[in-house]
Amino acid sequence: MLILFVFAASMMYSQVKDDSAEINSTVPELMAFHDVIYVIWHEAYPAKDISALKGMVEKIKPHIEKINSASLPGILREKEGKWKEGLNVLNASAENYYAAASGNDDQKMLDAAEKLHADFEMMVRILRPVNKEIDEYHKVLYVIFHKYYPAKDYESVRKVIDDLISKAEACVNAKLPKKLEGKTELFQKTASELLEKTKALKDALGTNDSSKEIDAAAVDKAIDAMHSKYQDLEKIFD
Repeated sequence: MLILFVFAASMMYSQVKDDSAEINSTVPELMAFHDVIYVIWHEAYPAKDISALKGMVEKIKPHIEKINSASLPGILREKEGKWKEGLNVLNASAENYYAAASGNDDQKMLDAAEKLHADFEMMVRILRPVNKEIDEYHKVLYVIFHKYYPAKDYESVRKVIDDLISKAEACVNAKLPKKLEGKTELFQKTASELLEKTKALKDALGTNDSSKEIDAAAVDKAIDAMHSKYQDLEKIFD
């Protein structure tokens, strides 16, 4: 019995894993830039080491180039617009840093370092999920909506729906970060509605007996409603 349980869990994991890079809510090129930002913000800036700040220019440039060329993973495709806006700001901030480094105004150099750090943090916030519960739900939803749904692969949706319901329940019970506590009531209300939409999809899928015919129109409608409600949840934090 235990062997069967482990096998079933393994199969479920493989269903939603697909391409781990595609459902990973991060951009490695951006995160690699943190090593440079750390030295700027936590070492050179507090020490007001202008020479060290100026010396970071040649380390910043290759990272900015890689970030500009980076592609968002599939799970972040809906953040493409914000990402591009953020890139414009980050590039302008980097150019401002280079200009300050070529001059002799120490305060401008310190201000440029502060701005570059702030804009890097802004880029990270664009990508970072509000909490792990939302991220875990989204990973399964992504596979359903962008892979199983277009292919009308309802049997695969059936295999992951119970897991998705569990993740929706976790969202309802999740705690928001302290800075977002003011949105808790709206978050819990919307998360509860998302749970209802997720359960409605299971109802539309019907029995787990694959010999029974699925009402495709009903399932499609339920998937669309669930996805739309998830978008409502995300918009709370825009």
